[in-house]
Amino acid sequence: MKGYVAVSTIPSVKRRWRAPASAVLVLVLFSLLVPLAFLLGLHNRFPSGYDRLPSETSFPKFGHLDGVGTSSKGDGSRIENRVKRFGPMFSKDVTGNHMSKTGDLLNKKPAISSTEKLTVAGKDFSSNSQAMNMTSPSELQNTITYYKQEVIISHPKVLPVPRAVPSESLLNLSTKHGTWDDKKSDAEGGRRDETRKYCQLEFGSYCLWSIEHQAVLKDSAVKKLKDQLFVARAYYPSIAKLHGQQKLSRDLRQNIQDHERMLSVVTVDADLPKFVEKKIQKMEQTIARAKWCTVNCNNIDKKLRQILDLTEDEATFHMKQSAFLYHLSVQTMPKSLHCLSMRLTVEFFKSLTMDAKKSHHNSLDSPKLMQFVIFSKNIIAAAVTINSTIMNSEVNQNLVFHVVTDAQNYYAMKLWFDRNSYKAATVLVINFEELNLKYLHITGLEKLSPSEEFRVSVQKTDQLAAHTSTEYIAVFGHSHFLLPDILKNLKKVVVLDDDVVVQRDLSPLWDLNLEGKVNGAVEFCGLRLGQLKNFLGRNSYDAKSCVWMSGLNIIDLEKWREHNVTGTYFQLLRSFQTKNEVSLRAAALPASLLAFRNLIYPLGERWSLPGLGHNYGVDADSMKSAASLHYNGNMKPWLDLGVPKYKIYWRKFLTQDEKFMDECNVNP
Repeated sequence: MKGYVAVSTIPSVKRRWRAPASAVLVLVLFSLLVPLAFLLGLHNRFPSGYDRLPSETSFPKFGHLDGVGTSSKGDGSRIENRVKRFGPMFSKDVTGNHMSKTGDLLNKKPAISSTEKLTVAGKDFSSNSQAMNMTSPSELQNTITYYKQEVIISHPKVLPVPRAVPSESLLNLSTKHGTWDDKKSDAEGGRRDETRKYCQLEFGSYCLWSIEHQAVLKDSAVKKLKDQLFVARAYYPSIAKLHGQQKLSRDLRQNIQDHERMLSVVTVDADLPKFVEKKIQKMEQTIARAKWCTVNCNNIDKKLRQILDLTEDEATFHMKQSAFLYHLSVQTMPKSLHCLSMRLTVEFFKSLTMDAKKSHHNSLDSPKLMQFVIFSKNIIAAAVTINSTIMNSEVNQNLVFHVVTDAQNYYAMKLWFDRNSYKAATVLVINFEELNLKYLHITGLEKLSPSEEFRVSVQKTDQLAAHTSTEYIAVFGHSHFLLPDILKNLKKVVVLDDDVVVQRDLSPLWDLNLEGKVNGAVEFCGLRLGQLKNFLGRNSYDAKSCVWMSGLNIIDLEKWREHNVTGTYFQLLRSFQTKNEVSLRAAALPASLLAFRNLIYPLGERWSLPGLGHNYGVDADSMKSAASLHYNGNMKPWLDLGVPKYKIYWRKFLTQDEKFMDECNVNP
């Protein structure tokens, strides 16, 4: 019995250990398969192999490279979410539906017929469009960007984040010294020109400014290390799997570790060790050896594309952020000018003898006097314009300047021109908000509206190529059309913008025969009314007429009243259905051009030279011979962002030895 029992227990013991043994075999099998899966790139987080070296590499990864192995879509969303914080401040320059990318533009097949596309601050309209009558206020609001005295007002909509264009617009936009590379081929030069124009369409004058102020790279060697590290990490997983390439794998690993060690502690070239050149050369040789090996190119391609996507997203974000800061700077009054206005206002109310100082002036509406009008909120700018006019006038005792300003700057302006003498000329300051005029009851017109400036881009496509030109147009603001009511007793005036510097005697303008026209203005034939037909609506006009510019204008007020230009202008505003301040100011471009149709007397180009507020390539000889210089654009001469080589013409007419300027550190 005992023997039976002993024999019967042996099979049961074997059955008891069979299940644990099977489990152990399964675990061993999984332990072999899991590393294999990672090596073959099957894990979701590492679609192209190892993202970093094994755990024994103790050196930390550099900066944002930790996210290289993740999906680029997530990184793009992260960047885009950060950009959205700045979105409301961007002008609606380019939309994905209206603006083709630079690469598409350059590779576009020749068109069968010639077409023309107009972009006013970014919105495109084809010449064969059937929507000819743009009367919707939302249409005006969404399509026109305008800026006066560095104020950019546009529809607050976030710009789309391009994913293919930035590599072209960022990397090839400029050279080290901020000029186009003359050594490149004609094809590359044309491509860069198109890229530059695309950048202007999206970011405006910021692109021109960024090219001229290209900073000297202080981390070129650091960037070289990063680039090599990117490529080495892309090749390492594939090289590590090759048989017979253990030495190359070790060398690649060692170089990656050396680069990571250096990048973990330095950010500029000055902090790099002296042997960095040897490390860079050694890495180049190792990468060259890796490229000769036969590897799976798909994995390397995926890795490099991930790096490219992430880099483009971050580069686009930084470019948008930089553009936002640029526009914020040009639209904000400098602290020193704000200080000057406040100090003068306080001093005005401390003064007791101000009101009677220049009360002896009478008969200011005499036809023998030369009357000038300036609409301005900027004390320094208006003072420079007046001073330059007087200093270059052969006779100044018969000059009268009417400075129309708002209530906020009225007392500061009044005190300034009472404290400072301008030879024998008379300066009168008018508070616009105290005037009781006919059209001031319209919402938005009760406040002073100086000249408006617009950035207009025209895109032309013919059978050979596409051409884009961007122009900056300045026209009268709403307040200018109240001139006959503001100066009821005057028959002729010269209207000056506050961003104009006069270099010649303007008295010949008074002897000019306008031949029955109302407005003597400098015409800009680079843009014609026919190219603006989608914005001018179905009103009748000569399509071949050139666009006229404000800045320096001689106005016949008698003819103005005879043709009822004021009534025509405000009737046009109503036809454009302007219901808010944005659409109202946007309508100034088409309404101003249409109000003076067939009423413009073209002045010679020598009377006014525009472009000094946005164009870095204005001819020096033309500047010297021009009767006046117009700083139209964002980069005004009183701003730090103004074009340095043009500021000298403006600074020499600044008022000197003024204590309030010294106290407020006004030194443009």
